[in-house]
Amino acid sequence: MSFLKRHRSGETRAEHSQSPKREASTAAPLIDVGKITMLACFLGTVASIGGFMFGYVSGQISGFFDMRDFGDRFGTYNPATDAYDFSAARQGAIVGLLPAGCLVGSLIAGKIADSLGRRMGISVSALFNLIGTTIEISSERSWAQFAVGRLVTGFAIGSLSVLVPMYQSESSPTRIRAVLISMYQLFITLGIWTAEMVNYGTHTMDTSASWRIPSGLGFLWALFLGGGILFLPESPRYAYRMGREDEARRTIARLAGLANDAPAVNFQINEIREKLDEERAGAETKWYEIFTGPRMLYRTLLGITLQAGQQLTGANFFFYYGTTIFKATGLSDSYVTQIILGSVNVGCTVAGLYVVRKFSRRNSLMAGAAWMMMCFLVYSFVGRFVLDPTNPQLTPQAGNVLIVFSCFFIVAFATTWGPLVWTVVAELYPARYRAPAMAVATASNWLWNFLMSFFTRFITDAIGYLYGLVFAGCCFGLILIVFFFMIESKDRSLEEVDTMYLLKVNPITSYKWNANNAPVKPDAGAESDATVHDVHDDKAVAV
Repeated sequence: MSFLKRHRSGETRAEHSQSPKREASTAAPLIDVGKITMLACFLGTVASIGGFMFGYVSGQISGFFDMRDFGDRFGTYNPATDAYDFSAARQGAIVGLLPAGCLVGSLIAGKIADSLGRRMGISVSALFNLIGTTIEISSERSWAQFAVGRLVTGFAIGSLSVLVPMYQSESSPTRIRAVLISMYQLFITLGIWTAEMVNYGTHTMDTSASWRIPSGLGFLWALFLGGGILFLPESPRYAYRMGREDEARRTIARLAGLANDAPAVNFQINEIREKLDEERAGAETKWYEIFTGPRMLYRTLLGITLQAGQQLTGANFFFYYGTTIFKATGLSDSYVTQIILGSVNVGCTVAGLYVVRKFSRRNSLMAGAAWMMMCFLVYSFVGRFVLDPTNPQLTPQAGNVLIVFSCFFIVAFATTWGPLVWTVVAELYPARYRAPAMAVATASNWLWNFLMSFFTRFITDAIGYLYGLVFAGCCFGLILIVFFFMIESKDRSLEEVDTMYLLKVNPITSYKWNANNAPVKPDAGAESDATVHDVHDDKAVAV
C-alpha cells in the first residue's frame, strides 16, 4: 500500500481508516514475513551471471597484453626488450571500447526493459554478447577488429548492468533484496577471478590459444544466462504493470514461500496497485521526467553520482592495468599477483553480502570510502618517493607495501562500494521512472569506466603513482556526498523508500525515520488530482 494517502473531498480520516485495504494491511505485523526460498536464491544466482560476464570480460584483458602471441598480432615488437609493446593510445582503445559499448548498452536498456520485459530483455542482451565474442576470436592481425569486438560485447554487458539489478530489485523479497542485488557484484568478482585463473593457465602458450581460449569461453556464460533466465518468472512489478495481476501475485507468493492469498502478499499487491494508480492519475510519463518528476532531479543526480563514484574509487585501475602495474614493482610473475588480488576481491565480496544485510547503507559506504582513501594515500606516496623506478628490485619493501595496500583497498571496495552501489541505485527510484533513471545512472558508471580505462596510461606515464592521489580525493568527496544526500534504505520496501524521498526526509537522520510518526505534508506535483498527502498510520511493512 502506498505511504502517501490521497484525501479526496468528503472523505474523513475515520472513513479512510475503515477502507478494506487498510483492514487488510493492519491484520498483522508483516515485517520480514515469508521464507528465504530456493526460488528466490536461484533467481538471484542466475540473473547474477550477467555480472559474471561483465567481470570475466573486464578481468581477461589485463593479462592479454603480456601474452606473446597477442603482442605479436596486435602490438609492436621492441628489439631492445625482446617483447611486444602497446602504445598508450592503442592499449587505451582496446581496453576502453568495452566500457564505451557498455555506455551505449546501458542507455538503451531502459527501453528494452519496458518493451520486452525484464526477463526477456536479459535473455536477448546475453545472447547478443555472442556476436562480440565471435568478432574478437576471429581477429587475425587487426587490433582494431579485436577492439570493435569488445565494443559490441560492451553493448550486451552494459544492457545487462541495468537489467539485472532492476530485475533482482523488483523480484526479491525485501528481507533478502540487498543480498540478492549484491550478488551481482559478487559474480563480477568471480568473473574477474575466473578470467585471471584462465589467463594464468594459458599465458605460456605460444599460439593464439593463449588468448582465444579465454575469450571464447564467453560463449558459455552467455548461453547459461540467456537460456537459464527463461526458466524464471517475470518481475512481479512489471507483470502487474502489464495487467497480469494473477501472475504478479503468484510470483510474489512463490518467492516468499507464502500462499497466494496470504496477508503479506495482499499487502504488497495493494502497495503496487496504489503506486500504479497514483502514476496513472497523472499524464503519460516522458523520459525527461526523470529530471522533472517529483523529487526526481535529486534522485537522478544522486544515482549518477554514486555510480560514477564506484569508478572514481579507483578499483578498475587495478583490474584493467594490474599486470602492468605490478610488473613495474619488480615481480617476476604479475599474473600470480593478479590472482592474489582477485582472490581477495572474491573473498571480501562474500563478506560484503553480510555487510549489506547487517549494517546500514550510509555507514558502510562512508567507512569504505575513508578506508580506500587511506590506502591510496599510502600507495601514492610509497610508489612515488620510496620505490626505485629504475630498478624496483633494490626496494623490495616498497613493492611489498604496494601489494599489501592494494589488497587492503580491495577489501574495502569489495565489502562496501562494490556491492552496495548497485543495491542503493536499484532502490532509489519509483517504478514509473525506474528503467530510464537506472539506465542514466548506470551510464555514468560506464562513462567514467571508459574515461579511466582510456586515459590511465597517459596519466600514469606523466605522473606515475601520484595518480592515486586523484582517487584519494574522490573518496573523500564521496564521504561527504553520502553523508549529506543519501537516505538510509536498509530494510525498507521500494515504495517506502520512494515516500521518504518525496517527504524530503533528512538523510543524516533518515535511519530512524518511522512512517508511524511522519507528518502530513504537501507533495507538490506528485499527482494532478491530489492536494494533500498523508502517511498511513500502519506499521511499515513489506514482503
